[in-house]
Amino acid sequence: MKIALAQLNYHVGDFGNNVARITETIAKAKEAKADLVVFAELSVCGYPPRDFLEFGDFIHRCEEAVATIASHCHGIAAIVGTPTLNPAPKGKPLYNTACFLADGTVMAMTHKTLLPNYDVFDEYRYFEPNRLPPSIIEYKGFRLAVTICEDLWNIADDPLYIRNPMEELAGLAPDIILNIAASPFNYNQPLIRQDILSKNATTFNLSLVYVNQVGGQTELIFDGGSMVVDSTGLIVAKLKEFEEDLLYHEFRKTNTTINRGAGIPAAHATADSAKAFSRSLLTPETTRLIYHALILGIRDYFGKLGFSKAILGLSGGIDSAVTLVLAAEALGNSNVKAVLLPSQFSSDHSISDARELAENLQVPYEIIPIEKAYQSFETTLQPQFEGLPFNIAEENLQARIRGVILMALSNKFGYILLNTSNKSEAAVGYGTLYGDMCGGLSVLGDVYKIQVYELARFINRDTEIIPVHTIEKPPSAELRPEQKDSDSLPEYAILDEILFKYIELRRGPGELIGEGFDETTVRRVLKMVNTNEYKRAQTPPILRISPKAFGMGRRMPIVGKYLS
Repeated sequence: MKIALAQLNYHVGDFGNNVARITETIAKAKEAKADLVVFAELSVCGYPPRDFLEFGDFIHRCEEAVATIASHCHGIAAIVGTPTLNPAPKGKPLYNTACFLADGTVMAMTHKTLLPNYDVFDEYRYFEPNRLPPSIIEYKGFRLAVTICEDLWNIADDPLYIRNPMEELAGLAPDIILNIAASPFNYNQPLIRQDILSKNATTFNLSLVYVNQVGGQTELIFDGGSMVVDSTGLIVAKLKEFEEDLLYHEFRKTNTTINRGAGIPAAHATADSAKAFSRSLLTPETTRLIYHALILGIRDYFGKLGFSKAILGLSGGIDSAVTLVLAAEALGNSNVKAVLLPSQFSSDHSISDARELAENLQVPYEIIPIEKAYQSFETTLQPQFEGLPFNIAEENLQARIRGVILMALSNKFGYILLNTSNKSEAAVGYGTLYGDMCGGLSVLGDVYKIQVYELARFINRDTEIIPVHTIEKPPSAELRPEQKDSDSLPEYAILDEILFKYIELRRGPGELIGEGFDETTVRRVLKMVNTNEYKRAQTPPILRISPKAFGMGRRMPIVGKYLS
């Protein structure tokens, strides 16, 4: 049997686009003499559809789309993912379903059993878990077992689930396990994914076909990485990362793991390798993955919203520099506008560094000084501020003036403002609401400061694009004379490790202090994180590249008092 793995970029709710892409791929696979083409989880409507699933018309359009796709399945079969109605009087109204299409109709349906309800996933909000016994699809002399994403992610010795779909299916003696997935990217996910697939293949002595989607869906980024794994755990075929791809793999009944011994051993993820601070955040491979993920996230956020042009404030600092490079790569340098907004506190080298970067990238830029606007606000507020020392109020005025100017340009010329704040700043509230926290998309909001520096070095790996001085100088917001970030925050090497262990690893203050971190520093940092939750509730969507990003995957009370 010749199986086509179709790794496509879907658009949530765009049925015309999704159906066209699927049917075009079916035609291409049929021309290549494929017997079966496999698409991703909820491919018909796009993933994640979220509360679109509560609209009856949306479900009806899914049904129409499946019927249209099925009409193209003559002489070839296809597996597509779609929501389907639950006919039972009890339970959730929908199933998350894989439809097997052949001879112009839906020949079989498999419903998802294990519904993820953690981090960014909320499937139990909408779907009823499958409670029916598993079944096998007989096709072209092969016994096919169809699973959906999470149903393959637990293995026989996993105590988290009472029911194990893989174990149940293996008892039916299938020849191949087919898994359709919507597995979003984080920098640990490719390694963990390969490990899970390899363990399942060897545990059940079965070949696996895994098909993921690719593309950005608001804050989520899907990296693809679809693959075929043989029963020894070897990866015998793999699709591209962060790109659409179509790959054919032939299975023979006498040896369903053809190419046995010629594949790539799956890398194994252990608790240490998946979670260790330095190894997860600072490896060259992690940096490479984050770089390509962010470019895809920017490109699809703009493209799927129908926008093409971005604007950002370019300060001469590392965060705006990296954001500009990523945006220029994603959208094209002529579609990105950089605006330099110096104040009386801006250093000459910051202005020259920003200009040099814009010229290196051939990105259009303007310089709009804000000193006169700032003085006007000072004059307006002089009766209220008289006799009081310069403090955060005057600092935030500068950030808000910049935000007003950038948003005015955005409104006038149709740009989307890119937010340049990093995860370290967002975590501790080192940003100004309605100022430098403005924007339609946060590019680096899930990237710690030390990772931003690694991205800058990766960008400069072949030639100097970001001026070296931008990378080497002490970070500063330049909102007062001689200001440095270290005046207000611990050194980033210390701060980011504490943040990583608190946010990603969920270690409390007692555990962190027990690991050797200074108690005063720990309590100060964690207090900043928790008391600034109200700020993060007002930030733009953040492109997710970590296992625990701010946003829908981290739901914390704004007025909680965990650390008192």
